[in-house]
Amino acid sequence: MKKHSFVFAMIVCALGYFVDVFDIILFSAVRVSSLQHIGLSSEQITSVGLWLINIQVIGMLMGGVAWGILGDKRGRISVLFGSILLYSSATLANAYVTTVTQYAVLRFLAGFGLAGELGAAITLVSELMHKDKRGYGMMMIVVAGALGGLVGGLVGQYFSWQMAYLLGGIGGFTLLFLRMRVTESRVFMQVKEKVDIKKGSLSLFFEVPSLSLVYLKCLLVGFPFWIFVGLFVAFAPELGETFHVDIPITVGQAMLFYCLGLAIGELSSTLLSQYLKSRKKIILFFLGMTLIFSILFFSMKAMTSQLYYIFCTFLGLGSGFWVLFVMIAAEQFGTNIRATVTTSLPNFVRAMVLPSAVLISLLKPMIGIQQSLGLVCIGSLLLAFLAASTLKETFSRDLEFIS
Repeated sequence: MKKHSFVFAMIVCALGYFVDVFDIILFSAVRVSSLQHIGLSSEQITSVGLWLINIQVIGMLMGGVAWGILGDKRGRISVLFGSILLYSSATLANAYVTTVTQYAVLRFLAGFGLAGELGAAITLVSELMHKDKRGYGMMMIVVAGALGGLVGGLVGQYFSWQMAYLLGGIGGFTLLFLRMRVTESRVFMQVKEKVDIKKGSLSLFFEVPSLSLVYLKCLLVGFPFWIFVGLFVAFAPELGETFHVDIPITVGQAMLFYCLGLAIGELSSTLLSQYLKSRKKIILFFLGMTLIFSILFFSMKAMTSQLYYIFCTFLGLGSGFWVLFVMIAAEQFGTNIRATVTTSLPNFVRAMVLPSAVLISLLKPMIGIQQSLGLVCIGSLLLAFLAASTLKETFSRDLEFIS
């Protein structure tokens, strides 16, 4: 592939993840104002908001599997087109919802569409880049995602919720036109022509137990990331009240500080990985760093809004291993199931917030909300550390192989 074509493909993929995270954060930022406009009471907003998030996560789970299989059977480009088309249409329509049912249907469709973005982008760029320089391409994609979260939080804070959704939809359709110039990877095209190879087959994970075990380890490595976003950031106002903070906490501000730390973390983790020629060592370092931040936070006797925002910044910094998480997952699996893994895995990680929330609700009557959050948060970090320590090092691995 010519250099300018490759650079263009990388930029388009990065913009796709920008839109992905923008939408996820945008809903968290406009959740209260949009549900108030529909006519819900303050008591209903939290429960209905959580239900809508669950609906979106279900869409992401189903979309992650569907787009992943499509990416391995038809090509990475087909996913990039289909996912952004569905997402953009659903997001534009979100600006005109008048009932909770309409909102739920459109959040499901938006989640289903968004599910294909990151995995297809990571798979395509990882197959296009030289094995020693792969990390820089991944860094560009995930940093764009962090910026998308930052912009989503700001747009949700300073624009009406209707205008915010319109901007998201228009941005998605603009990206759709840009993608018409992106070409498929040579690595995939070589495998596509071989009819005797299973492509995008879920049965492989049952026929080869070692593949399922590696997938589970990768899932556990990413487990803490979405607990931070899905609980500490998305429900920052409610948690602020629980912690009796002096000034009300807003999702937009919490996301602003989190994404600031995340952008710094992703840049530094990738550069360190390239310098030390290791994914695994840096993942373990960042998990350990986040564990220390979390222990210090939950050891505090009193909480203020400033301290909460500082904690969100350090959570974002520690979450900088996300770029290495998606990279090491792509490098663990062969070309015939790589898109299935990299597309479904981040969405299954996002869904881990659901059992985490259930566990917290079960623990809350016994030990209180703060201790419950701390136990789940620290427990997820320890599981991630254990899983990462048993994964193979994949830095500079040649991706032209079959699982």
